[in-house]
Amino acid sequence: MLDARYVVGIDLGTTNTALAYLDTAEESPQLAVLPIEQLVAAGEVATRELLPSFIYIPGPHELPEGSLALPWDKRRDWAVGEFARDHGSRVAHRLVSSAKSWLCHPGVDRKSPILPWGASDDVQRISPLEASWRILAHLRECWNHRMAKDDPKLALENQQVVLTVPASFDAVARELTVEAARSAGLPQVTLLEEPQAAFYSWLEANPQDWREQIKVGDVALVCDIGGGTTDFCLISVADHEGSVELTRIAVGDHLLLGGDNMDLALALAVERKLADAGKTLDSWQLSVLVHQCRQAKELLLEDTSKGEAGVAIPGRGSSIVGGTIRAKLDRETLDGVIEGFFPGCEARDRPDESPQVGLVEWGLPYAPDARVTRWMARFLAEHRGAARSATPIQPTAVLFNGGVLRPRPLREVIRTVLTSWLTGKEGADATVRELPNPEPGLAVARGAAYYGLVRRGKGVRIRGGAPRSYYIGVEAARPAVPGVPAPLTAWCVLPRGTEEGSSAELPDREFALVVGQTARFRFFSSSTRTGDAVGTVVPGPEKALQEIDPVEATMPAEEGGGRVPVKLHTALTEVGTLELHFLDRSSDQRWKLEFSVREKPRAPETKSRSKKQS
Repeated sequence: MLDARYVVGIDLGTTNTALAYLDTAEESPQLAVLPIEQLVAAGEVATRELLPSFIYIPGPHELPEGSLALPWDKRRDWAVGEFARDHGSRVAHRLVSSAKSWLCHPGVDRKSPILPWGASDDVQRISPLEASWRILAHLRECWNHRMAKDDPKLALENQQVVLTVPASFDAVARELTVEAARSAGLPQVTLLEEPQAAFYSWLEANPQDWREQIKVGDVALVCDIGGGTTDFCLISVADHEGSVELTRIAVGDHLLLGGDNMDLALALAVERKLADAGKTLDSWQLSVLVHQCRQAKELLLEDTSKGEAGVAIPGRGSSIVGGTIRAKLDRETLDGVIEGFFPGCEARDRPDESPQVGLVEWGLPYAPDARVTRWMARFLAEHRGAARSATPIQPTAVLFNGGVLRPRPLREVIRTVLTSWLTGKEGADATVRELPNPEPGLAVARGAAYYGLVRRGKGVRIRGGAPRSYYIGVEAARPAVPGVPAPLTAWCVLPRGTEEGSSAELPDREFALVVGQTARFRFFSSSTRTGDAVGTVVPGPEKALQEIDPVEATMPAEEGGGRVPVKLHTALTEVGTLELHFLDRSSDQRWKLEFSVREKPRAPETKSRSKKQS
């Protein structure tokens, strides 16, 4: 849809969702943010720049009839947005949150109704996939109500849409994101990594002088900390035939660590003070306190002249008002919590990932160590090969993004740590420069819209391609030995850095494809191996690579079953998803392997459809 009138960028965030757009009918298109209509209280609709990524599913007769109505749906019986977040904080067992984190969790069936996680059987539940498409559907309905009411051609499904995902999303999570968009009525979207989108937003905001703020030889770190996740990305600045070229050279792992962790830590600190005063809170009151501490934290970080902020927790029983518990979050407590999340450390320090206990509740795989700076040190050390360096990469500039990093004090803490790691630098270059980002909550959506223009040949492009290499497991052909599985090797089918729209065929290799019966395909990935090309073989992949969802599929056979000699052809689509094709060398038959997800929670296999094409 490169000829559509609007170029639209959507940030489907863990905590907040936003939409930005450009009207190409204008002579000089200007980025705009869509005001998103949403429930802000029962029966009250208002517009906000951000749509909180929370879904509330009320119980029978819990709310007055019609109180969840929207301008385009008078019979809506669930809520997404501000009211869902605020009301759901008091009725947590009916609140769906962190849908995006669940969408990339390989340990659960992401198409099964499992959210709200841990809810009782009498609570209606939905899948992570459905939660994602409900949020996107709300955006589509809002856009169409506001922008396409008089002209169906301007409907969102008819525009060029760029949808962002964490750089750490693997092939399965990306495919699921595209499926969620389709289910929401958006049949064609292009995926873009969130840290890159934030950098594109900075480029769009500095069209004249970005080359003066970063120069050849610089390495920029994008540090994106939202409510639920932390993302790192490195972008190098190099000279290419006399022109400045930007390249994304490394991405980090998906860390479930963010503002939600800080809010919980603050709430627990306040709870301890209340306990010392003889006041105890139940689980419901603690969830309310977490919400209150988030607001108090933001107030104190925005206004450094304030020494404390009040919080109020509703009481239990008949005298709700009289039973309200009041407390204060003071600056000393806030500073202590910030120090715990962003401590000073050496570049050689690493997070503690050792298990603390042998049995934990099943749920989201939260980061085991809350010290963000240590995760940052590990990221820079792991990706030293991307910069062809024997020592950890030393960024010379940093772009902060995400709602957590809106307050300057937090940004200064991280920048100070980064600067302390610089070695061999002199003069002005001895300080890590901050690239300005005045709207960290909206930058990803704005950058995604700008990237839509880049795809039309306008603006500055960041090169980089696939953020990780992908490998397929191949079993050795050898006589069977009882109790000893055949050795497995991993063959690189997509090197890191492959550009979207590219394809490749494993050179001079023929494989035996099992057809006519169910077979299991194993896949691996790596974000740190930089020298692998198509066809590179990695022995013992279980130790050397990260395994992603296996795929169980039945490749159709015209007669019976068996093995067919095939060539393996791979492609990274323009959308940003991975495709694998098996080509029969003796005929024109072709089989396509599609990524999907496991049908049963914790099952060892993943189901996938397969298509035979001629």
